Amino acid sequence: MRPDRLRLLAVSLLLGLAFAAVVASLTGGPRPAGWIDEGDGRFGWRPDPAGVREFLAELPEPTFARAGAETVAKAQGKDTFLYRSAYKAHQALYGRPWIVERQGIGDCVSWGWAHGIYVAQCVDWETGRLANPPPFPSTEAIYGGSRVEARGKSGDGAAPVGGWSDGSYGAAAARWVRDWGVVYREPIGDLDLRAYSADRAKQWGAYGCGGKGDGGRLDGVAKRHPATHIALVTTWDEAAAAIEAGFPVPVASMQGFANTRNAHGYAAASGQWAHEMCFVAVRYQRNGSPSDALLCLNSWGPNWITGPKWPADMPDGSFWVERRVVERMLAQEDSFAVGSIAGFGWRDLHHGNWMTPAPEARR
Repeated sequence: MRPDRLRLLAVSLLLGLAFAAVVASLTGGPRPAGWIDEGDGRFGWRPDPAGVREFLAELPEPTFARAGAETVAKAQGKDTFLYRSAYKAHQALYGRPWIVERQGIGDCVSWGWAHGIYVAQCVDWETGRLANPPPFPSTEAIYGGSRVEARGKSGDGAAPVGGWSDGSYGAAAARWVRDWGVVYREPIGDLDLRAYSADRAKQWGAYGCGGKGDGGRLDGVAKRHPATHIALVTTWDEAAAAIEAGFPVPVASMQGFANTRNAHGYAAASGQWAHEMCFVAVRYQRNGSPSDALLCLNSWGPNWITGPKWPADMPDGSFWVERRVVERMLAQEDSFAVGSIAGFGWRDLHHGNWMTPAPEARR
């Protein structure tokens, strides 16, 4: 081979090695055997209708139509903004505003459920059912638990039984938080879970909650905080009533959306996303909105979507979804209401500021 070509080949090899070293340093080191990199990690819902049916068969009242019958009957059609409880609780506990974060791999299911649990517990705190504002849940624990323990695999961390591909489904996360529970973002022994880690999520998705060699220790921590009240939501009436009473709805579907909001804060349905998010507010046409709609909280950070907001304090990174699209999403039957520690009974939140149409922005 000619000397100039040898030099070019050597330079190319060196550049390749340098690039690999940079990638490894930024992503947590060398990848384990079998690791699958699934692109930008924006999605991660993997539908499993059989798994959903199996989970529902385990519940005494599997649907919100049954578990929340009183709430559906008493819903009043009032605009309700549950995220405001999260603003207050986060400021009270952490001393800083709550800002929607960005997932780093295809662990959207865990983010949708973390948002649902967090907002539900913040409402419980503001209504006096919890003595202290709740910490934010560990998404990595929900993700690992939904992929391993909740599917009947060993969570002892001895082997990567969950596999290295990304994704989960709503009912698997529902089983995890109901039958095991919630691990919070706080130091636990030698683990510091206060900040989200995409690498930790990937590892725990393979080994289960707690990761490699955990021996089930973190499973025991989760069981101190079970989210026992979970019910499938399949209709607009159920979802709207649930939110009016303080129960967020993690929603999983194939529905995609535009990355801009219109003048009223709505995002147009567009394309397909195998994705899980969370409904955290409701507005009604009869109260002056362009149409009935639910507010969808995403997990792609605050800046992925632009455009006007309504009300002014709706979270950055969220958007309104009109009723007909909501119904299409819920019809895929992997979306659940997250109840209060007291269950799904009706709560009239009108005494609070959840329903103030356009309060002064809190951030």
